[in-house]
Amino acid sequence: MDKFEQDILDLYETGKLLSTKPSKNEKEKFKATAQATGLKDKRVNIRLSSPDLMDIQARALEDGIPYQTLIASILHKYVNGKLIEKSSRLTPRSTKRTNKQP
Repeated sequence: MDKFEQDILDLYETGKLLSTKPSKNEKEKFKATAQATGLKDKRVNIRLSSPDLMDIQARALEDGIPYQTLIASILHKYVNGKLIEKSSRLTPRSTKRTNKQP
């Protein structure tokens, strides 16, 4: 176990880190992710800009899923017309990167 994992275990064992039950919304997200993951039968290689990949990896980390799974889930939602753009949800990373571009 590395230091990070040991710290988490220590916090949990001392009662400072508690397990929580996922909300109904989180359960639906996990279900959609599992369904998208289970249907993989083709491999695709794509090129992404480094900042985009870093943002995707950060978002996946926040959601607790692998970044490849997040990408597959986004594509699945897009193809099925379930991906909704929220222009008001810009993260500081996205805003900063946008301001740097000409």
